[in-house]
Amino acid sequence: MPEAKGMWEGLMDFSFRVYATPKMLRFLYGLHLLVGLIAAVAWVVTQFQQAPVQGLLALLAALGGYFIWFLYCRVFIEVLAALFRMADAIAPDRQAQQQNPGY
Repeated sequence: MPEAKGMWEGLMDFSFRVYATPKMLRFLYGLHLLVGLIAAVAWVVTQFQQAPVQGLLALLAALGGYFIWFLYCRVFIEVLAALFRMADAIAPDRQAQQQNPGY
């Protein structure tokens, strides 16, 4: 697969010859971690509004839950990166096979 000059060129490639997702993996990772953090903080705040004990328990649960969310996001992004690397590694073999059908 030919490399695009940038993320925007990859997004505007309507022939889908260039993957735009590998260039956005860092952004997607950060975005998911930020959304998880906002959700955890909002949940803890609502629990503190109900009762201080519930807030403390929610704080502990949110820390554990955010750690699991952090691991989940990291593994998912690494799997995506590995899939795109495999696709890039397979592309030259596929092109050679199309040029030499008896290969």
